Amino acid sequence: MARGHQKELSRQRNDKNNSNKPTTQKGTAAAALTIQCAVCKTQMGDPKTYKLHFENKHPKNELPAELKDV
Repeated sequence: MARGHQKELSRQRNDKNNSNKPTTQKGTAAAALTIQCAVCKTQMGDPKTYKLHFENKHPKNELPAELKDV
């Protein structure tokens, strides 16, 4: 029975250590999306992609200040 107890303790320890990490592919992808478009609220991962999105999807709007130096 000692091995069963060790296994349970090990599982509890691992659960505690991994509790704040996204465990699914969908959760990991959502954590990577940090930038949100000011016009359409679409989420993107990096400023370069945001600038391309803004130039293609919102050509009539003025480029936001955070994208002018990218």
